[in-house]
Amino acid sequence: MASPKKKGDRVQIVLECTEQKKTGVPGISRYITTKNKKNTPSKIQLKKYNPYLKKKTVHKEIK
Repeated sequence: MASPKKKGDRVQIVLECTEQKKTGVPGISRYITTKNKKNTPSKIQLKKYNPYLKKKTVHKEIK
């Protein structure tokens, strides 16, 4: 019988919008996701939808 997959390398991260701070629009656009620390040791940035600005913006990992 095969052993179940380990989830030890995956960590939960928070992505926060970078453009919204510059514009001064109230509210904070944040997303929670997971990443594999072994494959991606550096901080990640993804394009996600910001409901306050009503467009896709760059969201960077915060810690």
